[in-house]
Amino acid sequence: MEEKNKLTAERSLEIIAEQIERSRSTISKNSSTSLISWGFCVFVFALLIAYLWKHHGGPVWNVLWAVMWFVGYFAERLIGRQKESAPTNFVGKTIGQVWSTFGIFIGAIGLIFCLAGCGLLNLTFTVSGDYPDAHLYINLTSIISLCFGIASTITGFILKNRVVQICGFIAGLGGFFCALQYPWAEQLYVMAAVSVVGLIVPGFVIYFQNHQ
Repeated sequence: MEEKNKLTAERSLEIIAEQIERSRSTISKNSSTSLISWGFCVFVFALLIAYLWKHHGGPVWNVLWAVMWFVGYFAERLIGRQKESAPTNFVGKTIGQVWSTFGIFIGAIGLIFCLAGCGLLNLTFTVSGDYPDAHLYINLTSIISLCFGIASTITGFILKNRVVQICGFIAGLGGFFCALQYPWAEQLYVMAAVSVVGLIVPGFVIYFQNHQ
C-alpha cells in the first residue's frame, strides 16, 4: 500500500511537471507576437514623440505614451484571440505579476514626474553636483530601460529562454547608460533602440524558432 501511494505521488509530480513545461512552451511560443506588437508600438511612438517634441511643442507630446498603451492593449487583445491557450499555473501568473509590477512602478514614477512638472508637487530635478551642492537628478528613460531589462530578463529565466534573457539584459543596461548620454528628446531614440533589442529581435527569433 505504501509503495502504491509512493508511485501515485511520484506520478502526480510528473504530471504537474509535464503541465508546467507544456505551459512554459506554449507561453514562450505565444510571446513572439506580443513582443513584436509591443515592440513596434514603442518604436513607432518613440520616434513620433521625438519628432513632435523637437519640432511641434516640446515635452507635452509625452502624453502620447498613454495613447500607445491603449493601442498596444487592444492589439494584444486582438492577437490573444488567435493564440493557443495555455493552462493556468504559476508560470503564467508569475510572468503576469512581473510585468504588472513593472507597469505599476513605471506608471507611478511617470505620474510623479508629471505632477512635479505641472507644479503640483514640490520636487526639483536638476543635474547632480558636488556635495554639499548636489541635487537630485533622475533620468526617466534610464529608469524605464533598466526596469524593463530586469522584467524581461526575469521573464526569460521563467520561460527558460536564453534569447529573452540576453536581449533583456542588453536592452536594460544598454538603455540605462545610453540614455544618460543624451538630452531630452534624443533619449526617445534610445527608447526606440531598446524596443528593437528587447522586444522586436527576441520576438522574431522566437517566431522563427517555432516555425522552422
